[in-house]
Amino acid sequence: MKPTSEILARLKAITGEKGFIGDDLGMAPHLEERRELFHGRAAAVLKPASTEEVSAIMRIAHEAGVPVVPQGGNTGLVGGQIPDQSGEAIILSLSRMNRIRGIDSANNTLTVEAGVTLAGVQAEAEMAGRLFPLSLASEGSCQIGGNLASNAGGTQVLRYGNARDLVLGLEVVLANGDVWNGLKGLRKDNTGYDLRHLFLGSEGTLGIITAAVLKLFPRPEAVSTAFAAVPSVDAAVSLLRIADSVSGGQVSTFELVPRIGLDFLTTHLEGITDPLADRSPWYVLIEMTAGTRAHLDEAMEASLKEGLEQGLVTDAAIAQSEAQRAGFWRLRESLSDVQRFEGGSIKHDVSVPVSSMGAFIARAEKAVDERLPGVRVVAFGHIGDGNVHFNLSQPVAMEKQAFLGLWGEMNAIVHGIVREMGGSISAEHGVGQLKRDEIAATKSPVEMELMRSLKRALDPKGILNPGKVV
Repeated sequence: MKPTSEILARLKAITGEKGFIGDDLGMAPHLEERRELFHGRAAAVLKPASTEEVSAIMRIAHEAGVPVVPQGGNTGLVGGQIPDQSGEAIILSLSRMNRIRGIDSANNTLTVEAGVTLAGVQAEAEMAGRLFPLSLASEGSCQIGGNLASNAGGTQVLRYGNARDLVLGLEVVLANGDVWNGLKGLRKDNTGYDLRHLFLGSEGTLGIITAAVLKLFPRPEAVSTAFAAVPSVDAAVSLLRIADSVSGGQVSTFELVPRIGLDFLTTHLEGITDPLADRSPWYVLIEMTAGTRAHLDEAMEASLKEGLEQGLVTDAAIAQSEAQRAGFWRLRESLSDVQRFEGGSIKHDVSVPVSSMGAFIARAEKAVDERLPGVRVVAFGHIGDGNVHFNLSQPVAMEKQAFLGLWGEMNAIVHGIVREMGGSISAEHGVGQLKRDEIAATKSPVEMELMRSLKRALDPKGILNPGKVV
């Protein structure tokens, strides 16, 4: 139901002028996601400054049946933060809820509100001599509430896990305005259901995360970073196992980079050159971290030496300075954006067992090329945890819109192979609008009904982020 002028006035009274946007120009940045795939309309954008204000807003919305779309930094890639075209929804932006509520260094925990940027969380941890390991390309603008609601991944999942693995407690406002205060810093609490995991990864469809107790870790004092050429994806996986074994589990990053991606980078971005002398079909960015530098470079060298002896590595370079390390990382972090210079790009964020990664990429490459000869596969990403961004750049001579018109068909081909191999069609970006209608083919009827039952129980009027996930 679209809110009446009376309801909007009541909502504005809660947030005040500073927290209410009702004009089209002011709302515009909140109505489109950055890839421009999803556009929405809204009755208003509300920016509450406290959990109490969020609760009051939800009580009114629940009473009136007004849809509410929670939004963080609006960096999501599946349309989960964008309302539909009806104009009935209000957008609930958590950006003003950006306080650090407390840090417990002895307990290695940090309590923050949902609107703190990921970079802000990282900086607060660093000031305390600790590490918060979640790391994303959008960390300067994405917000921790959105990271948790979408169970974000990033480049260090291999060592530290997804966002859900980095949370000890949550504060959540429910659909009816009730507040669950689960802000406990306990690592062991065996008293019934673990409610936090209902909301982590739920994309705002079950409740609104307003604050969280986050796990902190010792800050690594030593880092060893290498860029290595490998002849195949299977060779990369074998090298990962060697590096993990030789280092005693100190590999924190293991990222796959394709030759075509490196060609895009050296063609379109200033200051980027090939880091190795000879061309290779594949490369990996490897990073090891530890509390002390003793033996870390030696572990990296030993791993690469063994890889060379086994034919798994053809060339490699270990960063000798922070500038060289930053250069290696720039290659990896620019891979997604550089594809826009080559025209249309159809994205896939999928996962399969690490052991199946080579077989998946080979099968999927063959399948999409049979459907569209000349399509350029740019497969890259977090091979260490089985997550690959299997992106497709348009054939050189093809018209962009005609290529993008094949988005659904290409998704069906790639996701079909993923399902056959026991994988997931959404490894770290979530479901949102983009994949909502596909997950029923991935999950069993029992799983889908369990999800729908939870949705009905926690949001009986269906006002929380309608049209997303289920």
